[in-house]
Amino acid sequence: MILDQFFPMTKQPSALKGPELLTHLEDNWQTDMGALFIGERVVLRGKDIFAELSDYRWVEYLVFAITGKHSPKIARIIEGLWTIATSYPDPRPWNNRVAALAGTTRSTGVLAIAAGIAVSEATIYGSKPIKGALDFLYRAAKLKDQGMPLDRIVQDELKINRSVSGFGRPILDADERIAPVLNFIDSIGVGRGNFVELAFEIEAYFKTTRYKYRMNIAALNAAIAADHGLSADEYYYLTSLAFVAGMFPCYIDALDKPEGGFFPLPTTRLNSDHCKPNRVWGN
Repeated sequence: MILDQFFPMTKQPSALKGPELLTHLEDNWQTDMGALFIGERVVLRGKDIFAELSDYRWVEYLVFAITGKHSPKIARIIEGLWTIATSYPDPRPWNNRVAALAGTTRSTGVLAIAAGIAVSEATIYGSKPIKGALDFLYRAAKLKDQGMPLDRIVQDELKINRSVSGFGRPILDADERIAPVLNFIDSIGVGRGNFVELAFEIEAYFKTTRYKYRMNIAALNAAIAADHGLSADEYYYLTSLAFVAGMFPCYIDALDKPEGGFFPLPTTRLNSDHCKPNRVWGN
């Protein structure tokens, strides 16, 4: 009722600006997502968590929170892709290394994992190319349906971005994760849909060119997500925790080792004119 003193209730929030908009939003957060009613219930997307969602598996709940869909199939796919394709207990990859460095400095587990997740949004690896691969596959499929030849689609993408998200790998051309992921989706009866086929068509085209790009796991995982109707943003949100199960072993392992003992480097190994190899320890 107080808001009536400032502007007519018929005025839409989208038409408001500046202080008037902030006044409208004061103590007035409207959402269809959910809320906690202390002492009573918790609601997510119109569902009572205690009464209607308590039998969901955790990833099912996560999928529902992000997409609004209850899909045990998508949840199972996401679980499998996380396990096979991303959560490796090796401290050398960039995000796992951050978690291990946190352990060697005796930081807390929460800070270690949060930092590892944060740096997972890398441009060359991680979340950005994962999202980019799905975005490209959707655009490529649309252009192909409109009659554009696949070679032109790929060449245009290369001209604009100088790369094709999901294709190419810095260390090796082949990606050892592709076969296990294909075996996994076959084993749970998911099958290989149109986007998976499109990803292999793009790889087949690259094999006829001078480019050494081959499909990497980002393209395959994105294609599987596209075959099940996930948007680029939804898939991006669902992959935000994809590396976590690999980070924890790296953090715990470093925590159990001598403090500061994770990949220490002497100053003599640094290529700098300013290093003092005979420095006094502690200075």
